Amino acid sequence: MKENIFDIEKVTYSMKEERFVEALSSLEFNLASQPNHFECLYLAAVCSRYLKNYKDSQNYLDRLLRVNPDMGRAYQELGHLNRINGKMRSAIAYYRQACELNPALIASWKYLFQYYKKNKNKQAAAHAEEQVKKLQSIPNILLYISQILNEGKLAIAEEKCREFLKKNPTNTYAMSLLADIADRLGHFDDTEILLENAVKFKPEDGELRMKYALILRKKQKFKETMEQVNILCEKFPNNLSYQAHRASEVMQNGDHEKAVKLFNSIIKKSPHNYNALTSKGHALKTLGKTDQAIYCYKSAYKKKPDHGDAFYSLANLKTYTFTENESNRMREQLERVDLTLKDKVYFHFALAQACEVAGNFDEAFTNLQKGNEIKNKQSNYSIQQMDDELQAQIDICNETFFDSMGSGGCETNAPIFILGLPRAGSTLIEQILASHSMIDGTLELPNILSIAQNLRGDDIYGKKGNYPKSMQLLSQEQRLDLGNNFINDTKIHRKDAPRFTDKMPNNFRHIGLIHLIMPNAKIIDARRYPLDCCFSMFKQLFAQGQEFTYGLVEAASYYNSYVKLMNHWDKVLPNKVLRVNNEDVVDDLEGEVARLLEFLELPFEESCVRFYETDRLVRTPSSEQVRKPVNKSGMGRWKPYAKNLGALVDNLDNNLLKPEDIELIKS
Repeated sequence: MKENIFDIEKVTYSMKEERFVEALSSLEFNLASQPNHFECLYLAAVCSRYLKNYKDSQNYLDRLLRVNPDMGRAYQELGHLNRINGKMRSAIAYYRQACELNPALIASWKYLFQYYKKNKNKQAAAHAEEQVKKLQSIPNILLYISQILNEGKLAIAEEKCREFLKKNPTNTYAMSLLADIADRLGHFDDTEILLENAVKFKPEDGELRMKYALILRKKQKFKETMEQVNILCEKFPNNLSYQAHRASEVMQNGDHEKAVKLFNSIIKKSPHNYNALTSKGHALKTLGKTDQAIYCYKSAYKKKPDHGDAFYSLANLKTYTFTENESNRMREQLERVDLTLKDKVYFHFALAQACEVAGNFDEAFTNLQKGNEIKNKQSNYSIQQMDDELQAQIDICNETFFDSMGSGGCETNAPIFILGLPRAGSTLIEQILASHSMIDGTLELPNILSIAQNLRGDDIYGKKGNYPKSMQLLSQEQRLDLGNNFINDTKIHRKDAPRFTDKMPNNFRHIGLIHLIMPNAKIIDARRYPLDCCFSMFKQLFAQGQEFTYGLVEAASYYNSYVKLMNHWDKVLPNKVLRVNNEDVVDDLEGEVARLLEFLELPFEESCVRFYETDRLVRTPSSEQVRKPVNKSGMGRWKPYAKNLGALVDNLDNNLLKPEDIELIKS
């Protein structure tokens, strides 16, 4: 018997012919066997709206958003429904959400333009009108590619985009779409090249330049990013979005006081700008002005109750206690179907923190699990791929390799690499060392990771590349140049001290590379008890990267591989790495400080013991903790969740664990 294949094109043709009853009948027939077919649910909602069955349309959209909560067209349809029913404020909010998720939705931009023009919001109206004109000038195929791209169909979008670019190689919108695809796949070098060329072809296009600035920022090219943002602000002085990005870049470059002033200027012009309020809160938090940061975060969520970032920012202070009313607000938001995945993640992690403080550990773990599941599904992380990558370091960087490479590289002893796993105590070690008069504390610098990426060679769309094998081909001159470049490129983050820290945790994967290009660099491995470390990673929502933290199995496997690789470095590069256990720092701070400074060949300074008095910028989630004396509050935080942590014990190397802890979790 021939299989009945649903013809979506036939349905859309019926809709174009305004035969909505016929189209809806076909859609309902297919939904009976495929109830979660999101394209059918969307088209059924559209048909119902045209037939003025608004309640049915809303029901279809509710079902759709449960299946695909980030579908821009669904929010546009919600905008239409609310507009028809006279709920203009809600309609505009949905149209804005639709455009954020899918910037190619011309109908949403048109209604936004009409609304802003009627309400005499000249700046917003001008921006919406500009978007409408741009979209009207774009070929339909590119609008289609943009639609499927923003709905996650990357493979089809890439294929069609490349086909179009073969015939139209200088079309900047197509270049921008392909750059977006590369960005989502994690190929940031490709993204940068595509956008750099697009900006050259169309230098007056502000949106293109903004995308270019954003990828430069993602690659932590701070100087270049600032240059692009300054150009935007000069060309478009009234665009508050560009002004906000400039403030963010100023903050990224370390001038948080100036950033606060810039955000204040934006908020004065746009009092309901919840994003600016949240960003101002981040700047104040870094400056240690926690009370003022809290006020900003609260002001932001009062402007926009579903602004999950504001709630999570409060939770990420690690010291804030949510009220029961705030917890209930978060629960209410999570019950909504019209909440994007991004905001769902924020609310789940924030509510988990609120529940833990209140002693509701079951609800806390449920939210952690749901938040991590969303992040895990969005990630392309593979345990096997990571294991293979770390094993390659062991296979290539053996004793024979280092013997054959001999001495070389930049002889500087200025850099101090603090590495290991996230949430393992590296921020505390950095704060201790940055309290020394001869050490500048910097950031999680991306430079070593960037050098390693460049050594991969032709690493496009899933190929493994040549690294770490390519290190075998490095000449003495190349090693010296790479070391010198690292020192020169990181000057922007330093002051005048002779030594400086780099606390990028993932650098543990590249200790062999560090040794080749800077043999005198000091390396500190910040380590924490596996259960404390892995569970703390599972509880943390990272700004980007660290995909191995979004699952207990993934976190456990990564911890094992990290220990295995660090043991290898100890074997082939003896005395190269100083291991500092977080528990030892807590138990004997002065002794561990003395051990650290002896390893670094620096004189003891009392200020390192009184690190919490050091006034410096701290940008990591541990910023509030390192402004206080050491304590044991972070130890054993996993124990109230013991019954839920079987996956950790089952996948961690049990030789790393205390027998009583294994028994507690398995009992």
